[in-house]
This record gives sequence, structure tokens and C-alpha cells, in this order.
Amino acid sequence: MELSLEQESLDTLLMVGDKVLIKPKNPQAQTKTGLYLPPSVQEGEKVQAGYIIKAGPGYPLPSQTDETEVWKKKDEEIHYLPLQAHEGDLAIFLQSSAIEIQFNGEKYFIVPHAAILMLVRDNSLFE
Repeated sequence: MELSLEQESLDTLLMVGDKVLIKPKNPQAQTKTGLYLPPSVQEGEKVQAGYIIKAGPGYPLPSQTDETEVWKKKDEEIHYLPLQAHEGDLAIFLQSSAIEIQFNGEKYFIVPHAAILMLVRDNSLFE
């Protein structure tokens, strides 16, 4: 899928629900024995790694209003259960669940939170 928003920035993208936007990490182009792998082999792996660029608000929660107390003001604000993934985390995710997009000539993946197998968070970056 190709997005034709060349002049726009990533700030204009809003992730929905439990989706995260991942910029793929540069895969190993060489095996331990020194053989060079073509890009088609590298991209065909079942598990990929990348950095989370944007994260959605989380899973929407049902309204907590009590119908028996009619005098209470109804809360129309949507509440979310936040995601475990945060911007800047390194995510290990299932390639089969990812949707590849091109934005400003760069490759990104839209991945549901359930497809993330592991997160690596470097807290020293935020101190």
C-alpha cells in the first residue's frame, strides 16, 4: 500500500485503537558464516524487529455509567486501556500480522498490539 503524502510529516498520522506504527530495524545482511543474504530472504522471516514510531490510544473500554441513577451526568468521554508498547521501544513482532506501507519513501509496518512478541525498552534514553 502506497501513501501519497510526500510533503506530510509523521505527526499527521494517528494510530487507531491497539495499532502501532513500526519502522523496521535494518536486518542482518550477512549470516554468522559470512554469506550475504538478499533482501527477499531477509524480509521473508516470520519474526521481524523494528522501532515503534507511533502508538494508538489502546483498547476502548465500555462506558461505566450506571443506568439506575438517572441524575448522574453521563460521561461521554471514551476511556482506553493503554498499550504496553511505547514510542521508542524496539518491538519483535510477527511478520504475518503486519501491514506494510510506504510513507515519504520509507517502509513502515502497521502492527496490532497482539502481534508483538517482545519489547525492548531502553530507559536510559528517557532520563
